[in-house]
Amino acid sequence: MRIWVDLTNSPHVLVMAPIVRWLRAQGHEVEITARDFAQTLELCRRHGLAHTAIGEHGGAGVLGKARGLVRRSTALLRWARRRGFDLALGHGSNDISVAARVLGIPSATAFDYEWAALQHHINCRLAQTVVVPEAIPPERLARYGARGKLRRYPGIKEEYYLADFEPDAGVLDELGLERDGPPIVVVRTPPEASLYHRFRNPLFADLLLRLEREDAQVVVLPRLAEQRAELRARPRLRVPERAIDAPSLVALADLVVSAGGTMNREAVALGTPVYTTFEGRLGAVDELLLREGRMRRLGDPSQLRIEHKPRTGFERKRRDPGDLARLMLSALEASGERGHAQAG
Repeated sequence: MRIWVDLTNSPHVLVMAPIVRWLRAQGHEVEITARDFAQTLELCRRHGLAHTAIGEHGGAGVLGKARGLVRRSTALLRWARRRGFDLALGHGSNDISVAARVLGIPSATAFDYEWAALQHHINCRLAQTVVVPEAIPPERLARYGARGKLRRYPGIKEEYYLADFEPDAGVLDELGLERDGPPIVVVRTPPEASLYHRFRNPLFADLLLRLEREDAQVVVLPRLAEQRAELRARPRLRVPERAIDAPSLVALADLVVSAGGTMNREAVALGTPVYTTFEGRLGAVDELLLREGRMRRLGDPSQLRIEHKPRTGFERKRRDPGDLARLMLSALEASGERGHAQAG
């Protein structure tokens, strides 16, 4: 088959890279489009994913996102029209869902945070298959039009795309970190450009002040160029200039504090203590991890325990990314079933 994969944000590269490799190993031809946003294009290059760069982020507001959706979906339509794709896949990409529906290409979407309402109202209605973790109750997705389309998987997506991952200590040298020095703390900035996280995070500012006073090696991973420029003015913080091997850094760190979701769950999957500073509505996956004690919520920076993590006793859960690929491929069967039902 000819399969089209669209990547719109940095974490989507990590999720989809092993799926793309699995699909190609099965003999499918895969072409990739990617949006110029955050570190998406850099990560495509780092993971060896040849891609066509199309479009950029439309902006943080509803109107900006709507304009961006129209512009980029139209550009994808023009690009894909004569390429003869059999299936379109995305992880939360509205753009590919719209373009695929117009072109009559069956599509599958995936996500693991259920409260991004605008995104899901589009994706769940247009896609033939919706792939989500078992932790998300189906009733939370029914209002988006996902009824009858859900394909659910056990665990968290990070356990799938990190299944064959082994950390590379070279990332420590790249960042000038001492392997036997003070504790390594990795911080991920808030997703200020996301609709579900509209407000600024005062807790994050207090967190940085606390960390700057500690005997710790603090690495802050910004999402946007504006964040990087602001953070570089603080000499106690290490701020990478480009996309790095973040999973290796997370695995080798002693503590992770993140206002987003993916890096938190990577820490869980790789056995690094993690705190969330997310101030939006928690999704079912994070609710589960908090209940199980695999992640903690940070209400006050003074709660942080900055120390070396234990080096033994953690056993990773490794899941087959091919299982996620098979769930996404089921969009072809679902498309056929709905087509027969409509014909009848």
